Amino acid sequence: MLQEVEKTRARPDSPRITAEEARAMARAVIRLFDKWQITAAQAQEVLGGLPARTYARWKAGDIGRIDRDLATRLSLLMGIHKGLRHLFTEPDRGYAWVRKPNRAFQGRAPIEVMAEGDIFSLQRVRAYLDAERGGW
Repeated sequence: MLQEVEKTRARPDSPRITAEEARAMARAVIRLFDKWQITAAQAQEVLGGLPARTYARWKAGDIGRIDRDLATRLSLLMGIHKGLRHLFTEPDRGYAWVRKPNRAFQGRAPIEVMAEGDIFSLQRVRAYLDAERGGW
């Protein structure tokens, strides 16, 4: 006998990323940037032009207030990481992918696209990975 599955609500109870979630993502992204082997300057641009002092504090574990734009960037980076983990069975290949030229980005490496600084560049890389793994 078939049973109807409860529908997922279109609007979640908590539509915003909480401060605790944002701090956890920030810690994860710092570790991710190390795995990606990108420069501090690239990391700062990916994070929307985060000042060098703030980035240094983050690396030292002192993560302060995270605004909505930065939380969205962190979320996109987590989605990029997730997409790479789905596409590559060997994590090191996924970490290296961000530094390799890619025809989808006119021969530029994905990190170059993400480091353009605007949030749309992050979304572009995320959408590419989602399409590659059949997400949308």
